[in-house]
Amino acid sequence: MKLAFFNDFTLGVVTGDRIVDVSAAVSDIPHLSPQDLINGVIERFAQYRGAIQRAAEQGTGIELDSVRLRSPIPKPHNIVAMAVNYMEDGTRDEPAPINAFHKSPNSVIGHGDTVVLPDMPATIFEYEAEMALVISKHASNVKAEDAYDYIFGYLNFFDVSARGVPAFYQMKSRDTFAPMGPWLVTADEIPDAQALQIQSWSNGDLKQNFNTNDMAHQIPRIVEWVTAVHALDPGDVIATGTNHRGLTSMMDADVVELEIDGLGRLRLDVRDDLKRTWPRETRLERAERGLEGPASQATGKYASS
Repeated sequence: MKLAFFNDFTLGVVTGDRIVDVSAAVSDIPHLSPQDLINGVIERFAQYRGAIQRAAEQGTGIELDSVRLRSPIPKPHNIVAMAVNYMEDGTRDEPAPINAFHKSPNSVIGHGDTVVLPDMPATIFEYEAEMALVISKHASNVKAEDAYDYIFGYLNFFDVSARGVPAFYQMKSRDTFAPMGPWLVTADEIPDAQALQIQSWSNGDLKQNFNTNDMAHQIPRIVEWVTAVHALDPGDVIATGTNHRGLTSMMDADVVELEIDGLGRLRLDVRDDLKRTWPRETRLERAERGLEGPASQATGKYASS
């Protein structure tokens, strides 16, 4: 099942190129916000799944192109993002130590929304294509072998980053820096989350193209490790990391997209009121020219003279 919020955070089910309003089927779930509602749906899914499915099958639906899709997880209590969690197509000799960081729930935006690049002296702004998982029930000290019992579903996730600043907090948790969507796909629709192709585009040009089978620390270990640090609850999100070799710059008026097998395509606009520019090259392209790390700003405020 593909769950989504649309327009004024109406809950819907996506079927083909249409979305069906299923809010009446879950109207008795206590909630004060869209996040409360999706948390309740996730936590009580076994109870409500039949009613949601019937509503989706009986409704006529609306064309997806005619609605505004919102983030299916509008304001999770926790967004945990794994750091350096890919073997980078075999270019890493060994996995980096398992590590993660938090992103602010206030940084979440959805499909068709705009990433706003802030006025700050970042070396570069990059978008990192990631698969994220959504927790199904209270999870504390979960064993690796039980990890999938705690996963409700999966969705596309962009970890937007402002490189070259001294702290992860201001690098990762800016407003609009956690886009996700366009919908949440229940785990039963994804036979093997550890074998999904991830692709991202900048203005139609393919930049990242890698598979979740290249994770250094795979999903069972991620869930085990994170829940040993602190508990997670229904609706919490874990972003599982990216392959950095395809990372490239974000600039004003860009359109960036992310598609993962079975999870739909997430599209975003980019706005930079300062109209800064960077070279159009990936980290891999720079490495092939003998250059290390991301490109530096070319023009605009904060560009090196």
